[in-house]
Amino acid sequence: MSFWKKRQSSSDKINNSRINLIIAIIFLLAGAIIYKLIDLQILNYDLYYSLAADQQQIYNLLNPNRGRIFIQNDVTSADNQLYPIATNKNFALLFAVPKDIKEADKISEQLYITFKKEKIEKEVEEIFKKQDDDELKAQLKALGEVKDEAGKLKEAEVIARHQALLADKTFKELRQVKREAEINLRKKEIVDAYLKKLDKPGDIYEPLEQKVDEEVLKKFYLALSQPADNLKIEDLEIDGNTIVIKNHGKEKELKIGGIGFSESSFRFYPEGNIGSNILGFIGYVGDKQQGRYGLEEFFDQELAGSPGSIKVERDARGYPIIINDREYNKANDGSDLILTINRSIQFMACQKLNEAVAKHGADGGSVIILEPETGAVLAMCSNPDYNGNDYKDVKNIKVFTNPAIFSQYEPGSIFKVLTMAMALDQEKVTPQTTYNDTGQVVISKYKIENSDHKANGTQTMTEVLEKSLNTGAIFAMRSIGPDLFSEYVKKFGFGEKTGIELNGESKGDIKNLVKKPVGELYAATASFGQGMAATPIQIASAFQALANNGVMMKPYIVKEIVRPDGAKIETKPKTVGRVISEKAAAILGGMMVNVVENGHGQKAGVKGYYVAGKTGTAQVPAKNGGYQAGAHIGSFAGFAPADNPKFVMLVRIDQPRDVEWAESSAAPLFGELAEYMLNYWQVPKERNANENIK
Repeated sequence: MSFWKKRQSSSDKINNSRINLIIAIIFLLAGAIIYKLIDLQILNYDLYYSLAADQQQIYNLLNPNRGRIFIQNDVTSADNQLYPIATNKNFALLFAVPKDIKEADKISEQLYITFKKEKIEKEVEEIFKKQDDDELKAQLKALGEVKDEAGKLKEAEVIARHQALLADKTFKELRQVKREAEINLRKKEIVDAYLKKLDKPGDIYEPLEQKVDEEVLKKFYLALSQPADNLKIEDLEIDGNTIVIKNHGKEKELKIGGIGFSESSFRFYPEGNIGSNILGFIGYVGDKQQGRYGLEEFFDQELAGSPGSIKVERDARGYPIIINDREYNKANDGSDLILTINRSIQFMACQKLNEAVAKHGADGGSVIILEPETGAVLAMCSNPDYNGNDYKDVKNIKVFTNPAIFSQYEPGSIFKVLTMAMALDQEKVTPQTTYNDTGQVVISKYKIENSDHKANGTQTMTEVLEKSLNTGAIFAMRSIGPDLFSEYVKKFGFGEKTGIELNGESKGDIKNLVKKPVGELYAATASFGQGMAATPIQIASAFQALANNGVMMKPYIVKEIVRPDGAKIETKPKTVGRVISEKAAAILGGMMVNVVENGHGQKAGVKGYYVAGKTGTAQVPAKNGGYQAGAHIGSFAGFAPADNPKFVMLVRIDQPRDVEWAESSAAPLFGELAEYMLNYWQVPKERNANENIK
């Protein structure tokens, strides 16, 4: 009996252990399930939600269209009053599928011909031209500074010999052989690079060219496909990612084995280099595209718009479920900018500036043209410039800055006009006021001389501007005193940004005139534009005040911002303030006319009109103090017609190599552009075309 009890007791223990084990397993499984649920629904909810969403949903980002930038066109019809200077355009990415390529040599050759040949030939031509120019400069430099007529004759002989060499038949033939050898060498490198991409058995993708224009793409396909019926580019049409033959009966796809393309929208600048310093470009900041430099950066938020999105459910096969709920957020396109720039004036200003820079072998230059009554920018050009469509090809990023608003320089004798304006406004001088010019002024043991190193005796204030006398500018400054002179400098806007709607504006440098009392030596040198720094836009704005009866306007370049819904934000001309009296401005205008009629500004004159202006030849400061030997910047600022100005213009030529004074570099360019604008606006002539024009 006790045996069976013991056996039953033992059996019960075993059963209890099994039950406990099962219960433990159940609890462990339940715990694991609960932990998994917590992991799925709480700890890693975002991860698993995203994984499920990828399987069950379709999500696409909707990119907005970037706003366009327009300038004023010449066409008077309502439909063509504006011209797009920055817009959006479809370009192709040309790629290869090497495993399907059968004629790699032929395709590589055609890739070179279509995309590289013209560029390479131009680069080689520029290399040889630079070699010729450098050789001539070296020969001229060997002559030393030309100071007399004999030196000028030697210089002319060197130039004549150089030109004769370039025209020599044997030399030209030898040069052509060298040119072709250099082109062939570069061609081989490029063709080999294409071949390396195409000759990859088994490879399924190799990019060949980016941002390919549609017409260039058609030309490439046409050259390789050699279809029947003598097709032309006009017979081809791009349809999605294919090229279709049209107008030849039934439409037919044009194919090249192993070659394909896909299209995307890119920023496009129809005028190329024209206005590039104003516009900027679209580049990458990290992995994000955004505006860089100029208007593209300043108004990036307005131009870019905001992206949208669409999210829909999809079934087990991956197809969208149209009838189900979906989330749709519309993309908001960017706003358009309408500029004050006049297309014809802008084009002419840029063309003539580039020609002048090339003619004088200069480092660069700028032209700014303003509307006197409003401060609106009619044209703004700088050299060097670049093509915003190919900004990646630019080797020196300094080219991206806009010298018209960024480059500070000592304005030189242009500033004498402003110094005279101050003295006239305070009624301390008149055009007939005289002083005795001894050729120099000594201040704190420092001797300041006239640029011509001459003593001219008794001189009027008008003659001070005509002959550009440093001593006369100091006399005018002294008539109002250094402290008041400093206040006028600030009233004219120097030392502060103008606030124009462009990125990268500098404020200049007038630190020597800020501390009170202002040192007489600092005021004296500043009176003729030395020892201080200004930007071209500051100088143009100061002369705008003179042309506008003494009232300064804030310069602006954006006329309107047009939102996608058609709403407009219009820029109203903004008055900065009165700088000098209307009487002083009128008197000064007459004195500036005399500078053009009788002084150093004669080459800025236009037959039949009274032009007001002033030259300025500024020295270039050296890094270790003093000034760079032989380096100078020529400027001319003025307006016309003098009594009712249609424009204010500043011309600046940086370090011309063939001439020293602004009257031979900046003044002639001013005259050319002034004549163009007066004719463009059909401004009636004020006098006989031959009267007083020398």
